[in-house]
Amino acid sequence: DAHHLTAPDPEGEGAARAMTAALRDAGIGEVGYVQAHGTSTPLNDRIEVAAIRRVLGAAVERAHVSSSKGALGHWIAGAGALGALYAWEAVARGRVLPTAGLTNPDPTCDVAHVIGRAVDKDVVAALANSFAFGGANSCLVLRRAA
Repeated sequence: DAHHLTAPDPEGEGAARAMTAALRDAGIGEVGYVQAHGTSTPLNDRIEVAAIRRVLGAAVERAHVSSSKGALGHWIAGAGALGALYAWEAVARGRVLPTAGLTNPDPTCDVAHVIGRAVDKDVVAALANSFAFGGANSCLVLRRAA
């Protein structure tokens, strides 16, 4: 979205466009899990959650959300690949991994956080977000093979 060198678009437009395009291209209308970019910074997390809620609409209530960064740190260029592995775990094994270290979520980030321990869930499709500096936003949809 090229909004700013380091700050995301305050309305989350670029993030929302990337998620919408990934879901459209995959032919998926609903996901059971979102692997959030989740940097644990108030500005980024609030914007990402608002974008997730806008894109998923009422279906957001049925999607669990977590981020790999609490357990693995921010791998910069590799962060998207690690997030994709979390999403794969949810789809392939039905195990939604928690956000390590998350104990008290920001009340403005009102999604179904996975806290403390993994959640066993039948996840048919998952969305993995990766939002980089400069607005280089990408999202990957993983779905179970038919």
